[in-house]
Amino acid sequence: MSNYQRRTKDQLAARVAQDIFDGAVVNLGIGQPTLVANHLPAGREVILHSENGILGMGPAPAQGSEDYDLINAGKQPVTLLPGGAFFHHADSFAMMRGGHLDICVLGAFQVSATGDLANWSTGEPGAIPAVGGAMDLAIGAKQTWVMMDLLTKKGESKIVQQCSYPLTGIGCVKRVYSDLATLACTPAGLKLIDKVDGLDHAELEKLVGLPIAA
Repeated sequence: MSNYQRRTKDQLAARVAQDIFDGAVVNLGIGQPTLVANHLPAGREVILHSENGILGMGPAPAQGSEDYDLINAGKQPVTLLPGGAFFHHADSFAMMRGGHLDICVLGAFQVSATGDLANWSTGEPGAIPAVGGAMDLAIGAKQTWVMMDLLTKKGESKIVQQCSYPLTGIGCVKRVYSDLATLACTPAGLKLIDKVDGLDHAELEKLVGLPIAA
């Protein structure tokens, strides 16, 4: 039996932050992706965008110094770095749709091996659809990365051969950063970037249920 530790949410956020290049303009989606802002390496300039109309977000504010007039798309208070700006969300969506974002980091319900994304609805009766700006981001950004747990609470892989949930975008996901492994989605299927120590390749393939090129 393999002996491995899952990445914590902060370790996963730090792993994503490590791959964001200097000078990148990046949108961090609602949920887990917002943690990435707290782990950007010192000395690396990354310009964070929020779809509700902010450019130049900093890390989360210290407790007690929150300003609830300055929030991200998930309604969490944020900070603004020197030179940062806020503006109408129509301008924000023009940035997203116009190909001005280098990377967006989104959560997902399912990702296919070839990079299809399903992250706005599970299609369950009574489920609240949450489209937001995900469709615009997924297609508008130069690279779409997904950050999520690899398995559902039932132990089923969120990476699938074909998405069964309604699609957000087709072939848009370049990478999946998960608590067990980092994988590239390619037209030929999944490719391994890295995995947690102690998890062997065959076991990872078994968990995902798909072949993963080394």
